[in-house]
Amino acid sequence: MKELINSLHGDKVIWAFVALLALFSFMPVFSASSNLAYMRHGSGNAFTYLLKHAAQVLVGFFILYKVHKIPYHYFKAISKILLPVVWGLLIYTLLKGTVIDGANASRWIQIPFIGITFQTSTLASIVLYVFVARYLSKKRETPITFQNSLWELWTPVFITLILILPANLSTAALIFSMVLMLVFIGKYPLKYIGVILGAGIIGLIFFILVAKQFPGAFPNRVDTWISRIDNFTSDKPDEDDYQIEKAKIAIATGKVYGVGPGKSIQKNFLPQSSSDFIYAIIVEEYGMFGGLCVLGLYLLLLFRFVVAAHKSNSLFGKLLVIGLGFPIIFQAMTNMAVAVELFPVTGQTLPLISSGGSSIWMTCIALGIILSVTKKEEEIAEELAEKQKREDALQKLIDKQLQEDEEAERMELEGFSIEDTANPMNAVLNKK
Repeated sequence: MKELINSLHGDKVIWAFVALLALFSFMPVFSASSNLAYMRHGSGNAFTYLLKHAAQVLVGFFILYKVHKIPYHYFKAISKILLPVVWGLLIYTLLKGTVIDGANASRWIQIPFIGITFQTSTLASIVLYVFVARYLSKKRETPITFQNSLWELWTPVFITLILILPANLSTAALIFSMVLMLVFIGKYPLKYIGVILGAGIIGLIFFILVAKQFPGAFPNRVDTWISRIDNFTSDKPDEDDYQIEKAKIAIATGKVYGVGPGKSIQKNFLPQSSSDFIYAIIVEEYGMFGGLCVLGLYLLLLFRFVVAAHKSNSLFGKLLVIGLGFPIIFQAMTNMAVAVELFPVTGQTLPLISSGGSSIWMTCIALGIILSVTKKEEEIAEELAEKQKREDALQKLIDKQLQEDEEAERMELEGFSIEDTANPMNAVLNKK
């Protein structure tokens, strides 16, 4: 175990928080999966879902370990190569997306021969954040102009968003807001950000109008998220109302300390209780205290991301930590806000806690890149410490030699021979 811990490089505090969230996830996932075990004449054995989640977490940590070993500057080239690949995957997802239990159509694709479903928009978001960080960190002889950035930066961004938007509004909105935050921190001209923000809002309104006018021309997810927004702003009962009501009942039942692990009642009635609404189950079983602890872990993780970005010696490293770390926290906050009806239902999972292989794996890839940045800074710090140690040792040798030379010169001035200076005790006896 000690050797394994020693092989983990980078920010140890980030490692610790990630491990805590992943370990904690086993209890609510095991509890919330019981309703899935009974659905469709199931065996009622939730242990199968626990094993599946454990396998997904183990694979995620394996991915995290491997990615954090890669020098982070390699991801500059990787993002440029992978961006057209994810475009192809997003197009394929729109055309051949898999429907899971009759819901969330056109957001997943199934990997052949393995049977694993994969949400391509999560991979696209990571590649896009790295691509934007790469563009902002490039050394330029001339300042950024809107015309050049429109082609080099915003065209790839909007292509990605357009391919995600019809199937997943919440993810597209999250990616767009995080890209704007990233370019703002990367000192992209503020007046250009305002133009891009306005263009994005106009484009979204135009898309909604077209989708309402021609509902059959787009995937059925468009109708889903339009109805969610309409339902959030109206008093008409809807399926999402049922989810929100059950989530609020679960939260109210939990009170301060909760009903106890595994004793949730609403998990039997709340759809997506092990993924999208797992925070409601956590509060029901562990109370306000447990919910605040989970929130606190994410906030502490955010603090470590800020520290890691501050310590990074390169602009690309700073932007990577911000561009990949902040979306994880923002997604967690969105998931919690949905459970208490601050946001409309979005379908965003709780990172590292909700069940779902692709969500866990993509989060681990992002964390692996962040840890790769902190690993590099750790290596630089170790090199500087080793260099300082060598310089200190050399300085001690120089000081010792200078001291010996001064002592020899003093004794020679007092009339001692060179042989006496080599052996001061003999010099004292001879003088006597």
